[in-house]
Amino acid sequence: MTITHLPTSPLGRTGMDISRVGFGSWAVAGSGWRFGWGATDDAQSVAAIRHALSSGVNWIDTAAVYGLGHSEELVGKAVADLPGSERPYIFTKAGLVWDPDDPQAAPRRIMRPDSVRREVEDSLRRLGVERIDLYQVHWPDTGESLEYAGDGSGAVSPNATPLEEYWQVMADLKAEGKVRAIGLSNHSPEQLAAAERIAHVDVIQPPFSAINRSAAAEIAWAHAHGTGVIVYSPLQSGLLTGAFTAERAAALPADDWRSAHHDFTTGLAANLRLAAALRPVAERHSATVAEVAIAWTLAWPGITGAIVGARRADQVDGWVGAASVTLTPADLDEIAAAITATGAGSGPARP
Repeated sequence: MTITHLPTSPLGRTGMDISRVGFGSWAVAGSGWRFGWGATDDAQSVAAIRHALSSGVNWIDTAAVYGLGHSEELVGKAVADLPGSERPYIFTKAGLVWDPDDPQAAPRRIMRPDSVRREVEDSLRRLGVERIDLYQVHWPDTGESLEYAGDGSGAVSPNATPLEEYWQVMADLKAEGKVRAIGLSNHSPEQLAAAERIAHVDVIQPPFSAINRSAAAEIAWAHAHGTGVIVYSPLQSGLLTGAFTAERAAALPADDWRSAHHDFTTGLAANLRLAAALRPVAERHSATVAEVAIAWTLAWPGITGAIVGARRADQVDGWVGAASVTLTPADLDEIAAAITATGAGSGPARP
């Protein structure tokens, strides 16, 4: 496999230099579970992963819950026969536990030590690796279900595992060599500070895009503490690709979680207006709208890389160039003005 090289950045203090875009494997996980993206073709999914790697992407982000283990299996299949010099870093997550007898039920947010240790062994087996490069807590433990993708709400059970306890388990796994680095996804600055008192937070993974800008405080915390930042959903699940339309949103199948999400229903018009406003910037840079949307996230101080998904190899070509797009102050001003004018999302409008 011929490898194209992309710009890289140090991932905090982990010793890993990662490409500024990484392959996200949520969408390739297929249907048949609560937060699927509809039916997928496994052969196309593997081809998409391998095409991303040949294009210079050197890390893959996945999670045990994606496809209820299926995404990790696909990642393992995609990298199994690669020589050591071409193998990517593999990042995965724990803490969303599903009921195998009811795959459509919302997974529960559980980080009990025994559960985490069971999950890490299962992930190692599915991925076919001896060590996970980055192991992340998917959500704070509440002991309750995750009501819908991207939702941090929900009741906290009296039986929820305290952060101090589950973060110590993550630190123990690192000390034991099961994982190389540890991280926290979807945790607040206060939770990050509490974890840092126990063991260094190597990496955080918040959602971040020109639509969802609510994690600016977490990113600033990481920047101040030598912590790497990989952001997810920089294209807001396809809305900022420049190819999404109201007609496409209306035609999403019922087994695609986006069909009922507010970003694709009540908030759709404002989101599409913002995507359209990125097109002139893209044309100036000879880039795609998707590449400009991703480059906007990479312009924020402290952000190391952005996770971007694809279900087919050709989709990778639409965003992989974001790693080489540098937005000017004038570009950032123009995008900030568009964010304000459209009313899309929430949070600060400019780095």
